[in-house]
Amino acid sequence: MHDIVTKARLRAELLVERAALGAEARSAAARSLRDALLSVPQVEMAGTVAAYVSVGAEPDTRSLLFALWKRGTYVLLPRLLPDGDLDWASYEGPGSLAPGPRGLLEPTEPPRGPGAVASADVVLAPALAVDRTGMRLGRGGGSYDRVLARVGPAILTVGLVYDSELVETLPSEPHDQRVRAAATPSEGLVRLG
Repeated sequence: MHDIVTKARLRAELLVERAALGAEARSAAARSLRDALLSVPQVEMAGTVAAYVSVGAEPDTRSLLFALWKRGTYVLLPRLLPDGDLDWASYEGPGSLAPGPRGLLEPTEPPRGPGAVASADVVLAPALAVDRTGMRLGRGGGSYDRVLARVGPAILTVGLVYDSELVETLPSEPHDQRVRAAATPSEGLVRLG
C-alpha cells in the first residue's frame, strides 16, 4: 500500500513540474529527443518502431513520429482499449490520427491487435519518470506494463522523459515492467539496468 501512495504523490508532483515547463523549453526538449533518437543505431536500423503520440506536457513525439515515417520506418501507434490494454495500428502521417479516449490522438488505420507490438524492433514508452535500474513510472493505468511484458528481451525499450525525470530510484510493485533505456534531452539515450 505504501508504494501505491508514494507513486500517486510522485505522479502528482511530476505532473505539476511538467505543467510548469514553458512552451519554449518543451519545444527544445522535443527537438533534442528527436535528434538523439534518430541517431541511435538500433532506431536507425529498425524496420518497425512502436511509439505513441504525446499528450499534454509529455515530451513531444510528433516530429519524431513524422521523421521516422518519412525515412521509411514502419511506425505502430497505440489505440486504447476499453479494458486499458493497447491495440496497435500503423501511422501514415499526421493526417492519419484522430481523437480517441482520454484526450489521446490515435491512428485511424485498421487495428493490428495487442500482440502486434511484439514485432517491433524498438518500443518507445511514455513515462513520468525512469530510474537508473529501468523502473518506469507511468500514469497508473498499467497499459504499458502489459505492452512491455509482450516485448522480447533483445528489444530496445525506451522511456522518454525530461532531464529531471531520470532519477536514482522509483517505488515499484511486482507487476511493474522495466525499460532498457531512457531518452532525455541533454543525455540522449541512456542505457539502464
